[in-house]
Amino acid sequence: MKSLLRSLPAAGLAVALALIGAPAMAQTPAAPAATSGKPASAAAIASAKELLTLKNASAVYADAVPSMVAQTKNTLLQSNLNLQKDLNEVAAIVAKNLAGREKEMGDGMAQIYASEFTEQELKDLVTFYKSPLGQKLITAEPRAIQGSMGFMQKWAQGFADVVNGQFRAEMKKRGKDI
Repeated sequence: MKSLLRSLPAAGLAVALALIGAPAMAQTPAAPAATSGKPASAAAIASAKELLTLKNASAVYADAVPSMVAQTKNTLLQSNLNLQKDLNEVAAIVAKNLAGREKEMGDGMAQIYASEFTEQELKDLVTFYKSPLGQKLITAEPRAIQGSMGFMQKWAQGFADVVNGQFRAEMKKRGKDI
């Protein structure tokens, strides 16, 4: 799972981040924020960080900096092929200068979790994820999500054929073959 998440392109990062919260979304589809816009307490943020650590959320963004550096270098290379050597050297410098910045994502995620859940809810979630069932969820959920995504894709392909067939049948009733 860790290598799968690390290999996601930047566009997939948002999807992966959304999947981290999948159990909570499945239980309460449109739950309002638990706080009233007040800054989260240090204890709530600490609990949110612990929760995200238990859920291995950092695996989603661990390679964000090197990936963004490589992506930028490759984009610049497309229109500056004669600068490949320089861009490769600069990429190493930029990656070194920006190393560790991915932690900002973890801090931001903790802040968001701390604003969406009360301190007690976060503590309860931490307790749950430390329980045998919570640990099983951490282990099994990536496979369940991957299997679900595969099922949904296969279903959508089959359903598209059904929809297409009905369009063709209805058009045929109108004397128009498509």
